[in-house]
Amino acid sequence: MSQSELINARATELVARLRKQDITPLDLLDALEARIAAVDKNINALPILCFGRARDHARRLMQKPVSERGLLAGMPVAIKDLTYVAGVRTTSGSRIFADYVPETTDLTPERLEAEGAIIYAKSNTPEFGAGANTFNDVFGATLNPWNTAMSAAGSSGGAAAALATGMAWLAHGSDVGGSLRNPASFCGIVGMRPTVGRVAGTRRWTVDPTLSVDGPMARNVEDMALMFDAMLGEDSRDMLSKPRPEKSFVDAARSGWKPKRIAYSRDLGITPVDPQVADITRVAAMRFAEAGVIVEEAHPDFSEAHECFHVLRARDFALKLAHHLDAHPDKLKPEVIWNIEEGLKLTTRQIVRAEHQRAEIARRLDAFLRDYDLLLCPATIVPPFPIGQRYVEKCNGHRFGNYVEWLAIVYAITLAGAAALSLPCGFTRDNLPVGLQIVAPANGEAKLLAGAKLLEWILALDLRPIEPRQPSS
Repeated sequence: MSQSELINARATELVARLRKQDITPLDLLDALEARIAAVDKNINALPILCFGRARDHARRLMQKPVSERGLLAGMPVAIKDLTYVAGVRTTSGSRIFADYVPETTDLTPERLEAEGAIIYAKSNTPEFGAGANTFNDVFGATLNPWNTAMSAAGSSGGAAAALATGMAWLAHGSDVGGSLRNPASFCGIVGMRPTVGRVAGTRRWTVDPTLSVDGPMARNVEDMALMFDAMLGEDSRDMLSKPRPEKSFVDAARSGWKPKRIAYSRDLGITPVDPQVADITRVAAMRFAEAGVIVEEAHPDFSEAHECFHVLRARDFALKLAHHLDAHPDKLKPEVIWNIEEGLKLTTRQIVRAEHQRAEIARRLDAFLRDYDLLLCPATIVPPFPIGQRYVEKCNGHRFGNYVEWLAIVYAITLAGAAALSLPCGFTRDNLPVGLQIVAPANGEAKLLAGAKLLEWILALDLRPIEPRQPSS
């Protein structure tokens, strides 16, 4: 295969070829290095490269029998620049760590490498993952490849932009308030927030995280399921981690299962939505009917989501980052400082109330998903916005009260503890991608992936890697 054929191929196809030894991991690394050299100067998605380390790892892997090379068998994977990889610069998008090189690898990339992943790059992220627009003072902004005047969203914006342009087949992301799902929507790729515990994670500051998970990102549902399989597994260093299921999620995606009854909501009852986004996502959701699925418009009660998420997210920021505010207040962006300060001033009564609200939100969604197999809604409430705009200040006549409120349609699902993904479902009049959020019950990733695979087949969008597109004059 030529390098261009490799770049355009699916990850599942490439892993099959790696197992047959038709191609080698070194072939894939060569193709990626050439593609990054040609493309990334236009979007700034992968600011940290480690091809020397990657090739050394690939050669060691190639000395093993094919049967011992793991689920990914030498497939290259990009890792988000919030996550430690030993010997690879890891900045977290912060001037505090601009030159930091960790000596250890976090659990998620450690598990991926054990399954045959070859880490070759770190993807750009906003400072400490704060904010759904990928820019920082270390590397600058990541631009949306569909229109480089626009945001790639965040915080996994570098990963999404790399996938959309063929600089990655598989990419790691993380998600608190949509950090996987928002950039997937803005960049026209697939990103999944799994149930807490599916993917073992490193816990530096608290053993019981309330909101954050690691998850897979890819160009299509089957490739994402492949990466998810490689991320799974129990680990004693994460007390919430779960054993790997007996059945693979690639098999689940290919199972042919289809929902009997699904619900669609344009706004979950809690947020304004751009009318064009609402129309595109509704039309896509209704196409499930072509497979004989009953589609109804409904949603559970998420009315406490704004208050609840504000409190719990602020608590997380205080737990994880307050010591940086004490030591380096001059090196933190205003949004990070605001989050930490909001967390430090919380009362026990506020935290108790938020935890009770979260439990009730989770109960309501679980009950709702006993009547419906899946819940669908927009993954983001607006199309990609200009890169110079730090966040969405208003939508459809409504002005938001803070810089994260526009993310309610994804953080409501975070609070409920459900599994969710963003699937490309159409394009705006300006040819910008729109993502459909698909939600399944906690631990329902098999249904989630099979349902998403069915709709992906029905929609039949052409989402092969693109060349970065400059704004029209």
